[in-house]
Amino acid sequence: MRPRLFLGGSWAEPEGGFYDVVDPATEGSVGPAPEASPEQARAACAAAREAFGPWSRTAPEERAAILGRAARLIRDRLVPYAELAQAETGATTATARGMQVGVAAARFQRYARVEPAEWALPPQINEAGPMGRAGVMGALAVRQPVGVVACISSYNNPWANAAGKIAPALAMGNTVVVKPAPQDPLSVYRMAEVLEAAGVPPGVVNVVSGASVEVGEAVVASEDVDMVSFTGSTAVGRRIAEVCGRGMKRQLMELGGKGAAVVFDDADLGSAVAGIGTTFSFYSGQICTAPTRVLAQRGVYDRLVEQLAAYARRLKVGDPREPDTVVGPVISAAHRERVEAYVETGRKEGAVVVTGGERPLLERGFYVGPTLLADCSNDMTVAREEIFGPVVAVIPFDEEDEGIALANDSDYGLIDYVWSGDVARAFRVARRLRAGGVGVNTVGRNMEAPFGGFKRSGVGRDVGSYALHAYSEVQSIVWPG
Repeated sequence: MRPRLFLGGSWAEPEGGFYDVVDPATEGSVGPAPEASPEQARAACAAAREAFGPWSRTAPEERAAILGRAARLIRDRLVPYAELAQAETGATTATARGMQVGVAAARFQRYARVEPAEWALPPQINEAGPMGRAGVMGALAVRQPVGVVACISSYNNPWANAAGKIAPALAMGNTVVVKPAPQDPLSVYRMAEVLEAAGVPPGVVNVVSGASVEVGEAVVASEDVDMVSFTGSTAVGRRIAEVCGRGMKRQLMELGGKGAAVVFDDADLGSAVAGIGTTFSFYSGQICTAPTRVLAQRGVYDRLVEQLAAYARRLKVGDPREPDTVVGPVISAAHRERVEAYVETGRKEGAVVVTGGERPLLERGFYVGPTLLADCSNDMTVAREEIFGPVVAVIPFDEEDEGIALANDSDYGLIDYVWSGDVARAFRVARRLRAGGVGVNTVGRNMEAPFGGFKRSGVGRDVGSYALHAYSEVQSIVWPG
């Protein structure tokens, strides 16, 4: 059965027909995806507006119970859901199960608990004056839902990214209109089925997909939408922000990255290589948090380049369904060409291609071999722009201050990394980096730590309790004591 749009609690035939979702590993069809009309996109927003009042007044415990049921259903169906995600995204089996569907279940479970939404503030003693007699004023800060949230998710992780928006938004009492990425919307429709089965009332969750930009534009511009939560490129984020600015809509923007990995002479090279090597393997480099720009101190530069090259050459590129595959395809033929064009630009600007740089000899699939570019400078295109593929550029530096200056000389500031055996120096450097997050001797994440970027990497913070703040407004209630 062909998938349909999820509007106001009903499954609706798309007025724009269907388009094919392509498996990036086989270049075959995964199946048809619904193409919503702009009118249907606006209808989804209207349905979310109508459902907002009752849902926002629902007891937090009831909302949490629904999210908990959704988490259990996702875990119960992990294997088939992961197979679909793998077909849509080209992720390896371990990534599809653990980092896509598994993380989605964990995110619903995280918000299946009730957290305080009110805080008593210290009383204030007011002296007599124009505003009245002397007295003591009490105050309460209350988190209130924003309203209707447009959740526009990225193609690299349709399960975890969408869940990271939907779950905290619903927990706070918002209703949502989800616009999945056109490359892999089918997984998000499975998520809608789960939420429906978990007991989400009609109109609280709506999903509209489309290959046409008009669908997303209609959602963002709708007068029924109070907030836009977007994950994707900085260029698209700017366009969305312009529309939000005209309507004074709340924004949560998780945009591009060009993560700097500052590796000092005293670093544990094994740890640094393993961490930086995730750019080659994890989502085939299609991740905004990847340490794609390596700043290596001179004393370790040659050894680091040598070890990164050896690491890259050992990685098996191929069918993501094979158990020993580490590097799957990128999302599309067009994106493969884009990544290859960046590598060629690097060559022309003077970078040395140490390994990779050529298309893998595979019959089908949109594959890019892990590529290491050495002898780069920070003004090269490959060091300035987000490539979003398995490509690492290495830049040498001499002194600590120079490494920090190079790291900060970027339009982006999502997550940077520091490797050093001197913990005091590592934390000193971390505090000077202009990035929303810094990993010290690790690329691991703490999923309660606030996530978001400086500069062109985004606006706002989410994850953990910070997501509840992101999807809420704060109201002050004041009274005489």
